[in-house]
Amino acid sequence: MSHTNYLQPRPVLGHYEVLDREREQGALLVNDSMPWEFTMVTRYDEVRAALQSPAFSCEVTNAMNVPRQIDIIPNMLDGEEHIKIRKVINPFFSPAAVKRMTPFALERVRALLDELQPAGACDLVSDFAIRYPTEIFLEQMGVPLSDADMFLPWVETVFRGFMGSEKEASQVASSKIEEYFDATVQDRRANLRDPNLDLVSRLIEARIDGEPIPHGDILTICKTLMLAGLDTTRSALGYIYRHLALNPADRQRIVDDPGVIPNAVEECLRMYPLVIQAGRLAAQDVDLNGHQVGKGTITWLGIGSANRDPRKFENPETYDPDRAGVNQHLAFGAGPHRCLGMHLARLELALVLREWHARIPEYRLRGDAELMERGGQLSLNTLPLEWDVA
Repeated sequence: MSHTNYLQPRPVLGHYEVLDREREQGALLVNDSMPWEFTMVTRYDEVRAALQSPAFSCEVTNAMNVPRQIDIIPNMLDGEEHIKIRKVINPFFSPAAVKRMTPFALERVRALLDELQPAGACDLVSDFAIRYPTEIFLEQMGVPLSDADMFLPWVETVFRGFMGSEKEASQVASSKIEEYFDATVQDRRANLRDPNLDLVSRLIEARIDGEPIPHGDILTICKTLMLAGLDTTRSALGYIYRHLALNPADRQRIVDDPGVIPNAVEECLRMYPLVIQAGRLAAQDVDLNGHQVGKGTITWLGIGSANRDPRKFENPETYDPDRAGVNQHLAFGAGPHRCLGMHLARLELALVLREWHARIPEYRLRGDAELMERGGQLSLNTLPLEWDVA
């Protein structure tokens, strides 16, 4: 049994400590911390097998939030329905599409650094880490960058609702996001752009089984992409920069050898997974390497514990960008629901590390910083950094 409520905030890295401990208690645990019980799958081989198995349905997408506050498409779809929507969206997140985004992404990270570097200090979370992916998303959607200030509080409020607090406020924020995209979609219907380059126009033009995507589903897709892309990149940057601020040798290697950056990104994603679980519903009786999961079981697929499983990764608590299989983590999931935006996320993180360390090679945590992390989908509330200005 597990009695741990993973929605609760904890001191930084506190969730990983509990996840690691519970993984070693068993490959499967029953958690009774919510009004419903769910089965936690904790170890790498079993989690990966379950993520790839069609026996688990996305009727449940979060074991801690079974009565979904909002719809999410394509995450909540199964089988052919999911595949058909992904075929419409995938081209905008392919390696070729991400390459097209590179000049804009590079320009924006340099502009943000121009603003922050002379100050000698920043809160990485609020001053940089959330602003950067928001601007990338707005550009990708073809909407004004000046709207970023509206999105940031909406996104944070929606995620607080996911994590069990401010549910009414979360629904209001979700409605505001949909209203925003409703206006955007209506504008595109009147002024269609190239559907090969503009995602909203693509969603309007697309046909699935000969039928257009319903208007409400288009709004849900836009909202889902925004929530997924903004929060995860922001959160990843927080954990990466905390690690590098506290480990000067790891930071110096990036400064001296930028070629290590792609592997450094992968290793940080493995060590500090933000999405610690994917929820599923067992659609039938399932055998996971000899462990039985009964039909109808609400299931937690433990990405956070699997990524730090010593059965898969030797010395998993040690940062090692040179480790064999450094990219075999499950931070982006596995199987048909593997993260749509993983190529864009990797680009964003790599560009930030390269450009930041070329400009600000030495930095430190502010001495009085007390760091807490949000529960559920992990994120640092704040990360105050400082550096010397010549």
